[in-house]
Amino acid sequence: MKSDIKTHDDVVHLVDTFYEKVNKDPLLSPVFNQIAQVDWNHHLPKMYRFWQTLIFGEALYKGNPFAAHIPLPLSDDHFSRWLDLFNETLTELFVGPVADKTMERARSIAHIFKSKLQFIRHEIG
Repeated sequence: MKSDIKTHDDVVHLVDTFYEKVNKDPLLSPVFNQIAQVDWNHHLPKMYRFWQTLIFGEALYKGNPFAAHIPLPLSDDHFSRWLDLFNETLTELFVGPVADKTMERARSIAHIFKSKLQFIRHEIG
């Protein structure tokens, strides 16, 4: 029986499960592993704090997540796939108003990042 996102452990489970899928995905895995060369031991705890801040309003995350994405060769397909995998993971694991709000936030993040990257690339030319 699925329940809503309630605890830090729930956030860890969501993030870990999501990034397991990202690491197996033929479109996203190369961006994370070959291009960005993500150090997963460092990145995952940062993502726990990021999502815990967004989900529970706890001021645990400090940083500029957008800046890390500027140099990456991301297309609309990357954002769509990221969002599909996030939604798939979220709906597999959780149900409830917090899970719904988390999905809204993920959609918003994807839209904002994609829009800002398009603007920057248009301005740079």
